[in-house]
Amino acid sequence: MRIRSDVTWFLDEALDMLDRADRLQRQFFHLPASGRQGPSWAPPVDVFKQGDRLVILVALPGVAPERVEVRQDGTGIVISGERPLPAACREAEIIRLEIPYGRFERRIELSREPCGAAQPVFVDGCLMITLDMSPRGEQS
Repeated sequence: MRIRSDVTWFLDEALDMLDRADRLQRQFFHLPASGRQGPSWAPPVDVFKQGDRLVILVALPGVAPERVEVRQDGTGIVISGERPLPAACREAEIIRLEIPYGRFERRIELSREPCGAAQPVFVDGCLMITLDMSPRGEQS
């Protein structure tokens, strides 16, 4: 019995590492298509389920709400926008640059199309999106 739990732990750790590597690859090595300026980074997200509601939390510290767009795309939610380099830093010499700047985009696949529009609100530097995921026939 212990061997099975060790194998499960190992596989969970391996999948977590692959997910982190994929996110880092997308964040640092994404090249926009030639001739157009596409997103250069993808913000991290957490997704929670509360009954028939799905809550998506997107880490966007330093991004003004008016620079963020949330749109529903069938069975997905697309969050896009821009975090510009602060004006005071634009002419400065870069010593270290760890915070991603520029255009961003993140798509979250959903199990089915939500009922109604997304309800986005900014809370403590994070964008919180609430979606009603109740089956179509059971809306109240």
